[in-house]
Amino acid sequence: MISAERIGTARTTLNVLSVPGTTGDPVLFVHGNVSSSAFWRPTMLALAESPDAAGLRPLAVDLRGFGDSDPAPVDATRGLRDYSDDVLALLDLIGPAHLVGWSMGGGVVLQALRDRPGAVRSATLVNPVSPYGFGGTTGPDGVLTHPDGTGAGGGTANADFVAALRAGDRSADSPVSPRNVLRTAYVVPGTDLGEDEDAYVESMLSTRLGEDHYPGDTATAAAWPGVAPGERGVLNTMAPTRFRIDDLHTIEPKPPILWIRGEADVIVSDTSLFDLAHLGAIGTVPGWDGTPAQPMVTQTRAALERYGNFHEVALPGCGHSPHIEKPAEFRAALIAHLAKA
Repeated sequence: MISAERIGTARTTLNVLSVPGTTGDPVLFVHGNVSSSAFWRPTMLALAESPDAAGLRPLAVDLRGFGDSDPAPVDATRGLRDYSDDVLALLDLIGPAHLVGWSMGGGVVLQALRDRPGAVRSATLVNPVSPYGFGGTTGPDGVLTHPDGTGAGGGTANADFVAALRAGDRSADSPVSPRNVLRTAYVVPGTDLGEDEDAYVESMLSTRLGEDHYPGDTATAAAWPGVAPGERGVLNTMAPTRFRIDDLHTIEPKPPILWIRGEADVIVSDTSLFDLAHLGAIGTVPGWDGTPAQPMVTQTRAALERYGNFHEVALPGCGHSPHIEKPAEFRAALIAHLAKA
């Protein structure tokens, strides 16, 4: 059984899931883009039932503009800090916690860790966005391909996917319907999502849309592919000119980090099918000018190697969502990590 409670913080009101009867150190799960806390429900229940996880209290939060949290606008000029500051405001109420962040949520966890390491008992990054954002960089140290972040931001969203979200499309009729994006990009194609699939689609459809939310506002650029980051909304928060963590290795204390990822991820990858530069290189987006793809996994590894106190677990045959695709392996790695923290 999962319960939900809307909790007012100093910043906004957030919807938080919990498992009644569990007590102990909070483990706060943070979802990714175009999703909500619903993607963490099976993990929370399994953690609560595991004797190896006794003394842990699983919680999951809906970020602003997702699920049942308030649709407060997102100031992308702050990078992911509107989200991470919301999480830190929640920690002000529940105390220091183990943070687990998936995809964009991994970036939220990284930013919270960077800004207030004393509030984070440990961090787990699940197929996280690169420390240098999404799109518009090259090399292990995230060098900008253009000074204005061309190739990243709200203008990179697939307009047909946004339209399907707006229409509340629950079908599998289009390749870019939320259901088919879930089946082909969130997980390795052919993954059996069982009775949870409908709940995940509803979770995706809970995403607030528009310039203040997903995908955000857009800006034009002179260089290919003609789009640059705007100042509002989700995708602009992860533009490399907005979100960039160069100095994670300088923080004190340094809580332990688990980095767990699926090796077959097509979203966060050195050859991401959501990176316009890679799509240009393979001929899917016309007019490619030679801009290199962003080596997202390589960048994360370089940043964590500088940090030092981390452990990487790579799961073969797994895509963007290890907690869904390989739940037993994911939980084993997570519980072992939390036991050492």
